[in-house]
Amino acid sequence: MSNKKTNKIKTEFQNSGTTDLSNRAFTIPNIICLVRILLITPFVKLFLDAQYEWAALVIILSGLSDCFDGMIARKFNQESELGKILDPLADKLTLLAVGICLCVIEPFFLPVVIILVLKDVLMLIGSSRVVKKGIIVPKAKWYGKLGTVMFYVTVSFIVLVEMMQTSASPVIYIDYETGKWISMVMLCLTAAMMIFAFVMYSITYKQIMREAQESKESSASITE
Repeated sequence: MSNKKTNKIKTEFQNSGTTDLSNRAFTIPNIICLVRILLITPFVKLFLDAQYEWAALVIILSGLSDCFDGMIARKFNQESELGKILDPLADKLTLLAVGICLCVIEPFFLPVVIILVLKDVLMLIGSSRVVKKGIIVPKAKWYGKLGTVMFYVTVSFIVLVEMMQTSASPVIYIDYETGKWISMVMLCLTAAMMIFAFVMYSITYKQIMREAQESKESSASITE
């Protein structure tokens, strides 16, 4: 087979989503992702010690950094395959930690938290399979980011409700039972959004893997 045809097949295969992982590791977005992972431990300790003001500050900082790391990566051309792994990993570890904390203070959150954690575990497994096959992990879509934003807003509200109960003179006050049910509704909406994101990402992953497989078969048939 001629070099021209070989190069064409390689180009088509790369465009379908398959390439080597980028070697760029120490970028600002990746460092921010690592910081988000490190923030999980102080959040858990502060939350379980009922220091809700500081716990809220930590989770808000984590949420803001989650918003900015993607913006920085795109603006300064610092996107990398490692970043595409670290970003969702930080989200999933944070979700797991927050879910455990919520279940400790209110066991009735458990069913919703199980749904959220199960969804993220399945997505992590799917992403790992995609990476092992040498396929580029798709960029985060709007529905994935919206689900993450809803999650952080919901957690911030839950922490706020807990702060109201322990503060001697809260700026605003919501009855605990009312706050609990509002939190449950917000969690259910967040779970629905994340399940929708999971379905959409699953469709995307299947399409990319199918295109990559078709490219491989096309390349193999030409070389034979």
